[in-house]
Amino acid sequence: MTEDTTGTLRDPGSQWYDNEAGPLVRPYAMTGGRTRSGPAGVRFDLIALVTLDKGAPAMDDDTALGPEHRALIDLCRTETQSVAELSADADLPVGVVRVLLGDLLELGRVTVSRPVPPAQLPDERILREVIEGLRAL
Repeated sequence: MTEDTTGTLRDPGSQWYDNEAGPLVRPYAMTGGRTRSGPAGVRFDLIALVTLDKGAPAMDDDTALGPEHRALIDLCRTETQSVAELSADADLPVGVVRVLLGDLLELGRVTVSRPVPPAQLPDERILREVIEGLRAL
């Protein structure tokens, strides 16, 4: 046993323990050291919407899923959420969530709807003409 700066006796192997948070797990341990999602390096936008795939097999069947994967699935079970919301609700860094979502996407557990790029949105002028046309009816 050693004494830390607060005067508390600690076991030398307990540096990965926070009294308030409990055991700490490093992000690289959650992702297996990976920093990119999927083999093709799929990148998830913060506002990409993640939905649980209704045709996905039951979670009990897959031993490849870790507790963080299961937490993301549970969060998506109630409603569609953005990557940013999943990160906040799961209390995980966005980079970790992106890698874990890549795993879930590969396993067919979730579907991802990417936002429409601004260049593909209709021109504001066209929308105004449609509104004026509707008002004229």
